[in-house]
Amino acid sequence: MNEIKSSLQVWGKELVDVHLPRWHELPELELYMDQVITLVERYLSPVILKEKHTLLTSSMVNNYVKLGLIPAPIKKRYNQKHLAFLIAITLLKQVLTIPEIKQGILYQGAAVGIREAYNLFCDEQEAAIAVVVAQALGNEPIAAFDRPIPVEFLIVKGATLSFATKLFTEKVIELAQKNLEENEEQENE
Repeated sequence: MNEIKSSLQVWGKELVDVHLPRWHELPELELYMDQVITLVERYLSPVILKEKHTLLTSSMVNNYVKLGLIPAPIKKRYNQKHLAFLIAITLLKQVLTIPEIKQGILYQGAAVGIREAYNLFCDEQEAAIAVVVAQALGNEPIAAFDRPIPVEFLIVKGATLSFATKLFTEKVIELAQKNLEENEEQENE
């Protein structure tokens, strides 16, 4: 158990300073597909292990355009909006389906605007990572980890927390979709 605990502490230290780029930190220059993929991988590699997951491919990007998750590139070039969407989608697809991600993005973008929604997403993702980092480092528990738990229970704690959070997110997306549909019906009357 001590080996697991020390390995978790090493991992936690690696994630302490995780920073997702905010809108104003994304390049203003338009980029080609290979540059976008390289940049998204650079931003997300501290969080998602590339050995376990393919982060982003040109096929994925093309599919996201076809599915309406991101706007089509202009003359094969991608901008800040594309990067923001791709960063969020790449992280979210670890726990949500593509239709759920699309509904969530549409709702959040309509609620507060794309830039604000993206920056909020980054803030919340970093805060969520901080929760698990605190647990990994054995620091004072915060939020979901409201009490210290033995290292042998961390798997069940993480798995159940992931499921509960995913369940919560799916419900919020469902309610948001219902709300949008009701608003559209009222506008059409």
